[in-house]
Amino acid sequence: MIKPILFNTDMVRAILDGRKTVTRRLIKQKDNKYVFTGKTYSLVAGKHGEEYLYAECIKQSNGAVQSIKCPYRVNDILYVRETWSEYTDGYVYKAWTSPFPQPGRYSDKMMKWHPSIHMPREAARIFLKVTDVRVERLQDITDIEAEKEGAQPQNPCDYDVNKWPNKEHFKEIWNSTIKKSDLDCYGWDANPWVWVIEFEQCGKPERWD
Repeated sequence: MIKPILFNTDMVRAILDGRKTVTRRLIKQKDNKYVFTGKTYSLVAGKHGEEYLYAECIKQSNGAVQSIKCPYRVNDILYVRETWSEYTDGYVYKAWTSPFPQPGRYSDKMMKWHPSIHMPREAARIFLKVTDVRVERLQDITDIEAEKEGAQPQNPCDYDVNKWPNKEHFKEIWNSTIKKSDLDCYGWDANPWVWVIEFEQCGKPERWD
């Protein structure tokens, strides 16, 4: 199945550089009244009989159980939505590094950038194949896994084995994606449960079913 996935500009560049091969996404309920029990299971669902990973959650007030389906599954093809714009000869992407592919014709300052969530499917240029899906606590991430998330120390002097520089940078990246009002629930210190989605870059699919 082909689905969209959003990444900010820094993470798109990390994907293109081959530095990012995994992403973590919140296991989140709309009303935030359910708590993940730690139990996961696979279940066939959907009109095509796809197998999805589910997380079991329980409502604290009355013990009601709710299952939350992971939005992605192994072998799904994801097309990346990124910050974009349009020019006379096609689409332009903010994740292009300077200079732009055709210097002099347009530049970063000339563009009217649009949010990734509004990027049309036909503008997609990056495609990812899901290779693994699992559930973890956010803080279970290792320094090696943080590097696979595209995190890396900003200062070469930060390479101290006692500081876990990649993991510390990932903590900053994660918190930057969470609304300030939600940090207590979903920030690094809250250590929420997350879907861990591993992927590899692939070509554009022939069909967009």
